[in-house]
Amino acid sequence: MRSRKSSGVPEQIALSFHVTGLLAGVDEAGRGPLAGPVVAAAVILDELKPIKGLKDSKVLSAKKREALFDEIRAKALCCCIAEASVDEIDQLNILNATMLAMRRAVEGLRLPPAKVLVDGNRLPVLKVPAEAIVKGDAKVQVISAASILAKVHRDRLCSGLHEAYPEYGFATHKGYPTPEHLAALRTHGATPVHRKCFGPVRQALLESHE
Repeated sequence: MRSRKSSGVPEQIALSFHVTGLLAGVDEAGRGPLAGPVVAAAVILDELKPIKGLKDSKVLSAKKREALFDEIRAKALCCCIAEASVDEIDQLNILNATMLAMRRAVEGLRLPPAKVLVDGNRLPVLKVPAEAIVKGDAKVQVISAASILAKVHRDRLCSGLHEAYPEYGFATHKGYPTPEHLAALRTHGATPVHRKCFGPVRQALLESHE
């Protein structure tokens, strides 16, 4: 029997996909910022421990994301948060580094999934069947859970970057190319945590050598 929420979103997408075995959701955070690692999370939820309020992390308040982060970690069958570093982003490009972080997250799961559902339209190279779902973080609970883990983890990393480089304002913009961040780049130059392959950072480095 299919279990569905009143909103029409599947309670457990595995039921509608007729997958036998555990289903993992995967999402990333931090593809667009100019600094810091890209983060990916993989989650396998427990049908016997439902979590209310799972949504795309971007539509949730910071307080709600933090609360759900703790609940997901407590109730999920297993989860894993992984990163690709700034150096890896510069070496591989952001797309390939994102796929690397996703693969690390899946491979870091304590339990092997029978299938992996990935937010977006591209898939990392995995040893298990996988499917990409556009806007999956808004449609599929297990991907929503992954998006929350990835987002909260990366926001916490940015708080650490803010302590190390307070003049850049990482706690506010999380590394995204806001006017304030771009102004700080022009004034102070690039730090070791900035992604050199991104245009505004590359420009800041060029200007610092003029």
